[in-house]
Amino acid sequence: MTLNEYMKLPYRMEIVPDQEEGGYSVMFPELPGCVTCGETLESAVSNAEEAKKAWLLATMEEGQEIPVPGSLDNYSGQFKLQIPKSLHRQLSEHSKQEGISMNQYCLYLLSRNDAIHSQG
Repeated sequence: MTLNEYMKLPYRMEIVPDQEEGGYSVMFPELPGCVTCGETLESAVSNAEEAKKAWLLATMEEGQEIPVPGSLDNYSGQFKLQIPKSLHRQLSEHSKQEGISMNQYCLYLLSRNDAIHSQG
């Protein structure tokens, strides 16, 4: 598999706020040791893509096996969610403040909450 093919695979990204230093930590659980951070959500996601690329390149150069994401055949990656208009407005405003799309912001919130839930 080529680097571009690996980059297109749906690796799970976890984004966690850094309570002590500020900003956000980002990791890919399926790529051990692939961790980065960013001061904003936008920079954290951008840095995560660069970290994933560097991790994949280093692993390929070392001739080590690269894990592939678990089977997602039963999931489309989309679902419909109806929310109150006031929550829609808040999510839209917060995503604009972070400089990212509302979809990315909601993904961040869901990922963060799922990571917290998974720890408990």
